[in-house]
Amino acid sequence: MAQPARTRARWTAVAAAAVFVVAGCGADEPDVDDSGAVGPDEAVTEDLKLLQVQLEYPLDGVHDTGEDAELFFGIANTGSTGDELVDVRGPDFAGATLTADGATGAIPVPEDDNVYVGAEGAPSVVLQDLQTDLRSSESIPVTFVFEEAGEITIDAMVAASGQDPGEPFDFEDPAEDPTGN
Repeated sequence: MAQPARTRARWTAVAAAAVFVVAGCGADEPDVDDSGAVGPDEAVTEDLKLLQVQLEYPLDGVHDTGEDAELFFGIANTGSTGDELVDVRGPDFAGATLTADGATGAIPVPEDDNVYVGAEGAPSVVLQDLQTDLRSSESIPVTFVFEEAGEITIDAMVAASGQDPGEPFDFEDPAEDPTGN
């Protein structure tokens, strides 16, 4: 009878040690973004988020000082009120052109909807007159200003070499009915 008690005691000790080892490993694990996102996602408010912010890849490998560069990103609005992206600014470019529905101006962000900026036929934001040379994987701070939500600054990274910046934003046309009706 003494043997089973010792065996149980050993298994209890092994199980307790395993719990400590597993618990200790989890504390040192780094957070890894495995979402496949190309750029950063940042909350502007609880309901409004900027998604996958990036600058287009320069075809010749570098955005030279003085050139323009298009931004690609999504805006997710899960709230019950709409907003507008009214300005984009930063220290490393002279200004930005915001275009929606073929006209220059604010980009509407409807309530409970997503807006894909830079997708074919969608709104666009072009940073004008870059003040610095930028290569793939380099970034610049970009401040997004919303009418209601306020502003947020994000480091917008230049898309990687060989990466088609349009590909991550290859979304269905929002004007088309996805149900086929």
